[in-house]
Amino acid sequence: MAAKTDDKPPTPPGVEGTHNRLEPPAAGAQIGKRWRELQGANDWKGLLNPLDEDLRAEIIRYGEFAEVTYDAFDFDKHSQYCGSCKYSKKNLFKEVELHNTGYIVTRYIYATANVEVPYILRKSEREDAWSSKSNWMGYVAVSTDPEEIKRLGRRDIMVVWRGTQTGLEWAANFADKLIPAVLMPHAAKPAHVPLTKVKVEAGFFSLYTSANPDSKFNQISAQDQLQMEMRGLVDKYKNEPEELSITICGHSLGSALATLSAYDFAESGFNKLSVGDKNLAVPITVFSFAGPRVGNSAFKKRIEEIGVKVLRMVNVNDKVPRVPGVLVNENVPSLENLLDNLPWTYSHVGVKLELNDKHSKHLNQEKSASWTTHNLEVYLHLVDGYGRYDKLPIRDLVLVNKRCGFLKDDKFVPEEWWQLKNKGLQYFPDQRRWYQPPRALEDVPVPPKQETIDKVNFLKSNGQMNVLTAGHEADDKTAPITDLPKVAA
Repeated sequence: MAAKTDDKPPTPPGVEGTHNRLEPPAAGAQIGKRWRELQGANDWKGLLNPLDEDLRAEIIRYGEFAEVTYDAFDFDKHSQYCGSCKYSKKNLFKEVELHNTGYIVTRYIYATANVEVPYILRKSEREDAWSSKSNWMGYVAVSTDPEEIKRLGRRDIMVVWRGTQTGLEWAANFADKLIPAVLMPHAAKPAHVPLTKVKVEAGFFSLYTSANPDSKFNQISAQDQLQMEMRGLVDKYKNEPEELSITICGHSLGSALATLSAYDFAESGFNKLSVGDKNLAVPITVFSFAGPRVGNSAFKKRIEEIGVKVLRMVNVNDKVPRVPGVLVNENVPSLENLLDNLPWTYSHVGVKLELNDKHSKHLNQEKSASWTTHNLEVYLHLVDGYGRYDKLPIRDLVLVNKRCGFLKDDKFVPEEWWQLKNKGLQYFPDQRRWYQPPRALEDVPVPPKQETIDKVNFLKSNGQMNVLTAGHEADDKTAPITDLPKVAA
C-alpha cells in the first residue's frame, strides 16, 4: 500500500494544468455555474482573502497562457527571426508544453511604435531579418473543445499580450507623457467622465495604435488587427447556445496593453450584442500580472463606468507596478482631491491581489533583484502558495527558475534552464559545421492578409470602425521631475 501523504493538499480544480496537465481537467473541475463571479462580476468580493480555490486556478491558468509569450518568443539577436514567435499558431501550445487547453489560436498580433520604446522591440542583427520594424506581441485564442466549454460554462475568447521580464529598465522609458485617448468616431456609451480628460501613457498608446507602411506586418496597427479578429469571433459565435466572455491577460508591459485593449473593446462597443429580442453585453475581464499604471484617474473612472473588470496581481517587492507615477499617483492622500486636474498623475485600475515573495520559504532572498521579483513564473508560484505557504506547493517549483535563479540552492534546480537545445544551433555532418537551420515553412511569420488591411481601411474611411486615436497633446506633457514634490509611492 502506498504511503499516505497527508501534508500534500489535493490539487484544486483547474490547477492540474496547463504546463503540468497531461490529461484534460477532471469532470468534477466544473466552474460553469460561477464563471461570472470568477470573472469579476462582483469585483471579486469575498474571493480574495482567503483566496477562492477556483479563482486561484483561473489566475494560474491565464497566467500560464501569458507565459507562452515568453516561452515562444525569439529573443536571439543573431536569429533571422528575432522578435517573432518561433512557432506557428497551430503548433504554439504543443511546442511550449501547454497541453489540453481546449483553446485554439486564431490570430497573432504584431506591433510597432512611432515613439522610442527601448528594451521592448527586439531586432535581429542580420541583414536578412524578417522585420526591422515589427515584433510579435501576442495572440488571440478561443475555447473550442466541448468539454472545456462545458467546464468553463461559456465560450471564452482570449487575448494574450507579450510583456517584458527585464525589470525596471523598460519601464523607466514609459513615464514621460500622458496623452488623450479619443475614440473615433464616437464612444458606444454616453460618458459621465468627459472623454477629453481620459489620458494614457504615450508609449503604451503608440505600441497599440501605431502602423508603419514600411513593415508588411504593420500596414495596420495592433489595435486594428485585434479589433478585426475580435469582431469576427464575436460575430461568429454570438448566435451559438453558449454564452461568451472576453478575457485579456498579460504580464508587465503585456498587462498595460491588456488594460488598454480592454478599454478599447468596451469603449468601441463591439461586445454589445443584439441577439433576437435581447440586448446583451459580453463581459470583459483583465487578469493583470505585475502591471504598471496605464492612465490617469479619468481613465480609471471610465474603465469602471463601461464595465471592464480588472484583477491585478502585484508583488509588493516588485517595482514595476509602482510606475509610471513613482512621484505622484493615486496613493498620495494630500493629492486625492486634485487628481482630476492633474494631467500628469497616474492611477491604477481594478482590484488588487497583493502578493509577497518574502512569504515563500522556497525562494532565496539573497538572490532577490528587480528581475526576480518581477518574473511571471515567480508570480504564479506566489499565487499558488498564497494563504498556504506552510503547505507543499502544487505547481512544480522547477518552473520558478525557467528564466531566473530565485529558488533556494537546496532545490537543485539550474538557473535559467528554459532554452533551445544548443541555443538553436544544429550540426550538419555533411558540411562538418554548426549553424542555425532555416525555420520550417509553417513557422515563418505571416503578415496580415491584404483583404484584412483593405477592410480595415474601408471601415475607417466610412466611419464604421471605432478606434482610439491620440487627441491634442497641448499641455499634456508631464510636469518636469525637478518641479514635482517628492512623495512616497
